[in-house]
Amino acid sequence: MSTKSSAAVNVAAKASWLPLIVVVLTQIQASFAVNALTVSMAGITSDLDTPATSVGTAITAGTFAMAAFILLGAKIGARFGTRLVFQIAVVIHGLAMAVVALAQTPAMLFVAQAASGAVIALIAPALTVFIASNFKGEQQARSIGLLAAAIPAAGVLALLIAGAFASTIGWRWSFALIVGLAVINLALSFRLKRIEPQKDLLIDWVGALYAAVSVILLSFGFSGLASWGAVLATDDAPFNILGVSPAPVLIVAGIIVGQLFFSWIRKQQKAGKPRIFDLAVLKSSKEKAITACMAMMLFVGTAANFLIPLYLQVVQGRTSFETSLAIIPYTLSIFLASTFVASLYKRFPPRQIARAGFVVVAFGLILLAFTIQYGWGQAFVVIGLITLGLGQGSIVALVFNTLLSAAPKRLAGDVGAWRGLVHNMSGSVGIAVASVFAVTLLGTLIQTAADDHPEIPSSLIEQVDMNNVNFLTNEQLAVVLDATTADQVQADAAFEINAEARLRALQISLLGLAGIALLAIVPAGRMPNRLPGDLPELLETNPRRGDEERDDAEIAAAEADAR
Repeated sequence: MSTKSSAAVNVAAKASWLPLIVVVLTQIQASFAVNALTVSMAGITSDLDTPATSVGTAITAGTFAMAAFILLGAKIGARFGTRLVFQIAVVIHGLAMAVVALAQTPAMLFVAQAASGAVIALIAPALTVFIASNFKGEQQARSIGLLAAAIPAAGVLALLIAGAFASTIGWRWSFALIVGLAVINLALSFRLKRIEPQKDLLIDWVGALYAAVSVILLSFGFSGLASWGAVLATDDAPFNILGVSPAPVLIVAGIIVGQLFFSWIRKQQKAGKPRIFDLAVLKSSKEKAITACMAMMLFVGTAANFLIPLYLQVVQGRTSFETSLAIIPYTLSIFLASTFVASLYKRFPPRQIARAGFVVVAFGLILLAFTIQYGWGQAFVVIGLITLGLGQGSIVALVFNTLLSAAPKRLAGDVGAWRGLVHNMSGSVGIAVASVFAVTLLGTLIQTAADDHPEIPSSLIEQVDMNNVNFLTNEQLAVVLDATTADQVQADAAFEINAEARLRALQISLLGLAGIALLAIVPAGRMPNRLPGDLPELLETNPRRGDEERDDAEIAAAEADAR
């Protein structure tokens, strides 16, 4: 390692951890708010006299707002100063949480949550900029791991704190607590070094509009696949086009607008004009492979996060609170892996860690698929959950660190925004696809089993809407059967069919996710195959873009030295 690089690493090692404290606490503030809404859903629906779907709509509004404006948020931070924009966003988020705590109508809840999501689009890129500006080398890697770990940590805290508040002093106190955390983060932020605004930066509003429209269309499309229909429109669809569900139409439209977005960005870049997102973040096949790994891991992880509670609540009949407690080992394993994976970076290149991580994820999913039955206390089930969490946490932290290390420091905001966008979209797609796949598979299994059971007459099958099959508990199925002519023998057969089909559908879905995790080994093989050294610092800026006076010979020598 060169003397210059060694000095830089030594300086980084002495950097204060205060910026990381602000980053982690702010990530917990943002993530805790969303999780607290979910945990507090029963109390909110009762106090505001509104259905649970209204709370779900509020959560969705915040998520969509964040995803739609996160690329714009990165540029606003760069234009007006990251620290200043961050401080304003933290204040607005705190005020939005105060409105949630004082909400008297569903409309207040919806507006507050939408505002919360919009300002998170300003906060998320800023957190990445703070890490890139304050830490280097191993300290940066550990900081990214802790940032990734803050998300599952917020989930556990929301379960314990918001769950306890909801059953004792009231759900509103959870959001009052977030207001207090916002005050702490605002106060600590004044001790962060000021990042100079890029006053000459022009914001690409056309690109921002393309990005927002594409994200909104895709988000609505994927979230509507289950309820509106994957192909043909259901009765719940808001409209249809010649009987076709609006969900796939919106997805296709979102993809088209997304292509227009990237065409516009390339056109702006070629002309040397301002652009809402710098394609230098994805400048080579390695960065694209990192993004693919990030997307596939978040797809698999979010889908598993959907299927596991579905198993606990429908197959086992557990309450939401009991479900949350049951998956704590999984959540804690994600937290631990995200925190400690940085210790592997000096011994193994990203390519090897990513491949091993996806194998671990696949193994955990396969173990779950073959061991989940009607009891959750089995040791192998818990081991499967912990294994899945360890692999998932390691990969999420790894890909983010690798992408940030490969990009110039000036693009840290773009990296943070891209990470947030991929995280949101991959999660939405994961839940939607897992839901549609599992429900479709369930319907097929029930139909096949019913045909093979002589106790179930065709007349009874005709009384049940087989086009609207869903995961039902035994109690819910009993209500459905009460509206038919089923006798006790036929009802017992139906219960047996439903129990077997729903368990089998979940097991096959988990195996499908394991297959996707194994497929991710392919893009993982294109990730960087070098150990961390001084190469990211030497390549922190691109000489061809005029950021620093570095010649090709120095860069080539650094590459050779790193290899």
